[in-house]
Amino acid sequence: MQFGLLGTGFQLFGYEEKLQSSPLQHLFEVYVQVNKEAADNKNVAKSAHEFFQRLELGDMQALELWQKFRDLSIEEYVRIYKRLGVHFDEYSGESFYCEKSQEVLKLLDSKGLLQKTIKGTAIVDLSGNGDPSSICTVMRSDGTSLYATRDLAAAIDRMEKYNFDTMIYVTDKGQKKHFQQVFQMLQIMGYDWAERCQHVPFGVVQGMKTRRGEVTFLEDVLNEIRSRMLQNMASIKTTKEVENPQETAERVGLAALIIQDFKGVLLSDYQFSWDRIFQSRGDTGVFLQYTHARLHSLEETFGCGYLNDFNTACLQEPQSVSILQHLLRFDEVLYRSSQDLQPRHIVSYLLTLSHLAGMAHKTLHIKDSPPEVAGARLHLFRAVRSVLANGMKLLGITPLQVFLCCQIQHAPHHNGKSIC
Repeated sequence: MQFGLLGTGFQLFGYEEKLQSSPLQHLFEVYVQVNKEAADNKNVAKSAHEFFQRLELGDMQALELWQKFRDLSIEEYVRIYKRLGVHFDEYSGESFYCEKSQEVLKLLDSKGLLQKTIKGTAIVDLSGNGDPSSICTVMRSDGTSLYATRDLAAAIDRMEKYNFDTMIYVTDKGQKKHFQQVFQMLQIMGYDWAERCQHVPFGVVQGMKTRRGEVTFLEDVLNEIRSRMLQNMASIKTTKEVENPQETAERVGLAALIIQDFKGVLLSDYQFSWDRIFQSRGDTGVFLQYTHARLHSLEETFGCGYLNDFNTACLQEPQSVSILQHLLRFDEVLYRSSQDLQPRHIVSYLLTLSHLAGMAHKTLHIKDSPPEVAGARLHLFRAVRSVLANGMKLLGITPLQVFLCCQIQHAPHHNGKSIC
């Protein structure tokens, strides 16, 4: 029905030029406008319903418009995901499965699971005793499919196509009940592999506003983060030494965004804070990037002289022991994240590792230390940087080797000035 509204809305309020120049923004504007109209005008709501029916029945004009919206949207998705370092092999939503959803209805009926209501809709009673909270509607009174029906068809088709070990659905937490019902229906339909389907719900980001207003597009957030990072960098004299300030600002900004998003339980809502996101002290992505660049600089400075044989017996200091013990936990943390699909375990581990490295850097000096001690310490810091880099990459963060701009907010130096 959402697409029925969008199709009707574009016919009423759409502009081809705007669609080509800024597809996601324009489609959103049209969608907001048509929803307002449909709330006040029953004819608009009726037109949207009819458009959706035409789409399900294979009307060429409706399908062409859907295909155009889809192609333009995916072009935008590919471009924006590329900035995040994300690539999808296939874009395939449940909307592809209108035809196959009819096969699902026949299968449910043949197994005696489909019930017709007096309103003409078709339902599945998952409780078996008429519990209203366990009833899932799978067909409208006019015979058109619903989200659940198409998701059932999609799951069956994906199993046939991929023979997957696990299928993970990552959506907002508002769809939790939907996926519980879909997985349950697959099981009672006789698909044992339904237990290999998993829903990973995420919460709402609150307070995320950009200069363009209340509703926030990911691209606006990425642009604003890069812009603010560039401003920070421009205020620091040494920034001119960075070869590509735009790319550096983008990578630091993405690290800041990802760490803020992944720090807590995915299901939890959280308050977005522009001030907190750029702090380079504390538990932030900026701090991780700074730590990695600092450790890389250490290797560049001393690597040639000390990265040969070394004696681990030289690492007796409490700071060294704490780091070694923490490094040993890396595989355990990776396993835990792979089991509950929560990136926060990796985030917490990397932040602790960075804090340990920061404290050790102050006391475990390489310069002016005996060669054997210096070599052992450099190897220790190298191991920290290697694990830090691997962990960051797992989270979708590209580690920086050079990070000359580091604005530490609310962190005065002993002489009262901000330190960089």
